[in-house]
Amino acid sequence: MEEGEQRDYGIIVGATLTLLGLIIGFSFSMAISRYDQRKDYEEAEANAIGTEYLRADFLPAAEGARVRGLLKSYVDQRVLFYKTRDAGRLQQIAATTDQLQGALWSAVRVPASAQATPLSALVVSGMNDVLNSQGYTQAAWWNRIPAAAWGLMAAIAICCNLLIGYGAHREEGKTFLFLVLPLLVSISFFLIADIDSPRGGVIRVTPQNLESLEQSLRAAGPSESEKR
Repeated sequence: MEEGEQRDYGIIVGATLTLLGLIIGFSFSMAISRYDQRKDYEEAEANAIGTEYLRADFLPAAEGARVRGLLKSYVDQRVLFYKTRDAGRLQQIAATTDQLQGALWSAVRVPASAQATPLSALVVSGMNDVLNSQGYTQAAWWNRIPAAAWGLMAAIAICCNLLIGYGAHREEGKTFLFLVLPLLVSISFFLIADIDSPRGGVIRVTPQNLESLEQSLRAAGPSESEKR
């Protein structure tokens, strides 16, 4: 390769590698922000459920006991949502969650409609936060890196590998370059895909706050109104 061609080739390779690095960095930032968002919503959901469990004391004894019992079952389903990978099992969890949400809303709506007080309004507001938090969590799990971004990264990575391969083929003793860039790009893609996959891979959001809440509710046991 002549000196002028070598200079032009170096500029093209440098620019292409820079563009690939920027795209990978941008995609990695997108994956990290979505991962952090899923963690934040898990914490917010646990806080909303725990707060509503305490506010159930403002309801009449029978309704309050019913709400607390439903919230315990609801927490169990939310923990399963984070841990389950089987698609069929997830459909069952979603159906059970919808049923529990309807029962929870009915449990606070009926007494609030019968006797509207500031305390009953507080309970209804707390239940609204519980239901909304589940919706925010589900939306965050659906929010993934767009397929167009993956396609752009793959196209640029292929171009970079072709350019590096062309240069290594023209220069003896540099055949190891055939493996270095593909290996590094593959590792980068795997890391981004792993972080961006809520239910698969190695790096996943664990429901630590929901599990802690589940254990605390079990340790508390049934209240006196629930026993009756």
